[in-house]
Amino acid sequence: MRRMKILIAGGAGFIGSTIASACLDGGIVPVVLDNLVTGRREFTEGRPFYRGDIADGDLIDRIFAEHPDIHAVIDCAALILVPESVTNPLGYYRENVAKGIQFVEHLVRNGCTRLIFSSSASIYRADPGDFSVDEDSAIETLSPYARTKAIFETILADVAAAGTVRVISLRYFNPIGADPELRTGLQVRRPSHALGKMIDIHHAGETFAVTGTDWPTRDGSGIRDYVHVWDLADAHLRAVRHFDEVATAEHPSRVINLGTGDGTTVRELLAAFESVIGEPLPTVETGPRPGDAAGAYTRSTLAAELLGWKPQFSLEDGIRDSLRWFAVRDTVIGSAE
Repeated sequence: MRRMKILIAGGAGFIGSTIASACLDGGIVPVVLDNLVTGRREFTEGRPFYRGDIADGDLIDRIFAEHPDIHAVIDCAALILVPESVTNPLGYYRENVAKGIQFVEHLVRNGCTRLIFSSSASIYRADPGDFSVDEDSAIETLSPYARTKAIFETILADVAAAGTVRVISLRYFNPIGADPELRTGLQVRRPSHALGKMIDIHHAGETFAVTGTDWPTRDGSGIRDYVHVWDLADAHLRAVRHFDEVATAEHPSRVINLGTGDGTTVRELLAAFESVIGEPLPTVETGPRPGDAAGAYTRSTLAAELLGWKPQFSLEDGIRDSLRWFAVRDTVIGSAE
């Protein structure tokens, strides 16, 4: 029996490579496309790999010529750093929007009409009462990065409405953890998110900065919905397998939140981290970073209803797996960036 094939754009990055590993475990062949600007070649071992850009039409044509049985595409290719998007908005609009449009055109030309898009919960305006959101919550983009995601979602919805493609946009909350088998994990050495900074600072013996302490949350620090990356990968596999039931002729574009449903503040994350490592972490309070927001967590049950998906890993599981990955990261990807 022929195994299903999925093209994963950005499949050598943190989330894309984890999805690829989950595909392999689930009997699906992941065909990886990545320009390796932030992705790692080491994460492509054991899977068909094409190095190049999503805007390269000749390369996309070659991929489909060599793999005409690709069932669907998962688009994880994007720049993702909020502060960097504030200082380099043109770069973010070029990579995340302009090249994304070209990519979709190349897919359509090759007859591929099933697209799963990696979107972001950063596009939401959270409920001011408890900071929860669902798929119908208002959109309020506070950074160029978030705007690129919201704009491209709108483009995809318009293209889907025209009958050109069908789309499932998965709005991620805050990925943590690593592949439980430690094949892949967060590849950057100076991560910008809270847990990554805690791990770096813990090992370096430095002080963790709580960036923003005057948000209108229960303890003044930002609130997030931390979801294990292996749970995210599982959601993508379910989206692939249920694609034709979810993105239908009647609903050619669907949006689904991927989060745990639990809001965790930075101070609460810090307490959980200290509990896992068994010692306190020195902290200092500072102002928010450019483009920061108070945050949000999902109150949606749509992923469970449409995909049969519920997260299986706890916050502490994500912290432990992140620490396990830190311990082996340089062995897996080498010591150079």
